[in-house]
Formats: sequence, structure tokens, C-alpha cells
Amino acid sequence: MRNQDFKDEDRYLRAEKKVKQVKGFYLHLFWYVLINVSLLVMIYINLNADEEFFQWEHFATPFFWGIGLGFHWLGVFGKNFIFSKDWEERKIKEFMEKDKHEFWE
Repeated sequence: MRNQDFKDEDRYLRAEKKVKQVKGFYLHLFWYVLINVSLLVMIYINLNADEEFFQWEHFATPFFWGIGLGFHWLGVFGKNFIFSKDWEERKIKEFMEKDKHEFWE
């Protein structure tokens, strides 16, 4: 029974770590949106009459920060994005069912 307690505690600690990672990503996303929208609004307000808004310099910060945010997303959610544990279990059951029917036919 003691072994089960260790397993439960281990699962709890892994879940707690995952929650902190997800929370960290959403905080990063919040600050990304807030700061970059504010930055772009300030740039737009302070444009000279003959200056274009759509210039590379105005969007460089959101672009490069967005790349970093994308890597943060991959670190938190991307590990099992395509081939998750649920997908693996569904495929195993699917192949077992297929094998069972083929074996008896």
C-alpha cells in the first residue's frame, strides 16, 4: 500500500509541475499581447504625417518575441501535440481489435 502512496505523490508532483508550466505560458502570452499592442498603439499615435505605419521596424519586436513565445508553447504543449498518450492508446486498441477480427476469420 505504501508504494501506491509514492505513485500518487509522484503523479501529483508531475501534475503540479505541468500546471505551473501552463500558467507560465499563459502569463507570457498575456504580457506579449499587452506590451505589443501598447507598443504598436504608441507607434501609431506618434507617427509623422509622411511616415508609413507598416514598416519592419515597427513589427520587429512582436515578430521576434513571437518566435520566443512559439518556442515556449512548444516546450509546454508541443511534446505530445500530435502523438499524445490518448492517441497512442486509441491506436493500440484499434490494432488489437483489427488483429482480433483478422485472427478469427
